Amino acid sequence: MGRTKSKTNGDGDVWPRKNGDGSIVGYRGTYVGPDGKRRYVSAKSKEDTRRKLRAARADNERGLLFDVENLKVGEYLDSWLSDSVRDTVRQRTFERYESIVRVHIKPSLGRVKLGALTPNHVRRLYRQKLDSGLSPRTVNYIHITLHKALKDAVSDALIPRNAASVRAPRPEKPEIHPLSPDQARKLIATAQETGDRFEALYVLALHCGLREGELLGLKWDHIDLNGPSATLQVRRTLSQTCTGPIFEKPKNGKGRSVKCSHKATEALRSHRTRQNEERLAAGPLWQDNNLIFPTLTGTTTSATNLLGRHFKPLLNSAELPRIRFHDLRHTCATILLMAGKHPKYVQDLLGHASISITLDTYSHVIEGMDGGLADAMDDAL
Repeated sequence: MGRTKSKTNGDGDVWPRKNGDGSIVGYRGTYVGPDGKRRYVSAKSKEDTRRKLRAARADNERGLLFDVENLKVGEYLDSWLSDSVRDTVRQRTFERYESIVRVHIKPSLGRVKLGALTPNHVRRLYRQKLDSGLSPRTVNYIHITLHKALKDAVSDALIPRNAASVRAPRPEKPEIHPLSPDQARKLIATAQETGDRFEALYVLALHCGLREGELLGLKWDHIDLNGPSATLQVRRTLSQTCTGPIFEKPKNGKGRSVKCSHKATEALRSHRTRQNEERLAAGPLWQDNNLIFPTLTGTTTSATNLLGRHFKPLLNSAELPRIRFHDLRHTCATILLMAGKHPKYVQDLLGHASISITLDTYSHVIEGMDGGLADAMDDAL
């Protein structure tokens, strides 16, 4: 009697699927997940089904509960947000991802099986969003979010390819509106004349190029006012989240040291005197958080209130264009580059992650940034 051919490990859990005529149309495999539920995989060939079954059992041993065969895009994105994104990025970044998934991706693709998602699904999503009036920049955010999520799904062997590896809408480069040196001087002079309690904040924004959140997150412990020029440490930023204001790491993930100009130093010293007077006036209502730019009771200043109650009225009083607060940072960089300061030093001051960001942002608004290439060729040839 001949020996029976041994089965490959797991063969006993794979069986053919037949149609009404009795013809085999595919194969199916089964296993029990760590949650005690029976799960299935299927494919057209027996070998592909065995391969899927081995992968599913391997995931099972690692504690992955995904039913890959029936996993929907919406279900995967929810788990991706909670397991892979939360607590690994800044809170505001997480909230932006969550909002994009909830508002834009899940309503259109949420019920599509993750394994059945194709580049055509993704292209159609982008086209629908553009046709509905969304800006290319917003659609590009959708692309970035979906691409990151599907990249992790590929890495986890849930899908063989990233369906979002398609051409994304090219967002228009946001236009910057820096003030001229004369306009910047007028802004500070008007703040001084009107007694704006945030005069020092505007001076720091113009002289040091700090972001709004970085300014509102500064503590007196972060500044050394000894000597003719102060030195401040940018260690955190104040972010407005869905649950209220929180302090986070700066945008590039690390802090930086900034040497203040003499005018910025004097503005900070005057501001400290003003704040001591405000503390006395507030009495028991004062909450000492050691903030440099708090409210009249010492609590964190809302960026919305800063803009609506102080900055925009100041622009009107000074008869200046209605620029964004962030344009004060652009003003700082533009003035320094026009003065011939090396872009590398400007990059360090602003806290850009790379010098390419500095050059890409400001080269087109600064005369002479072509380096005199045309004149050099004329001289040489």
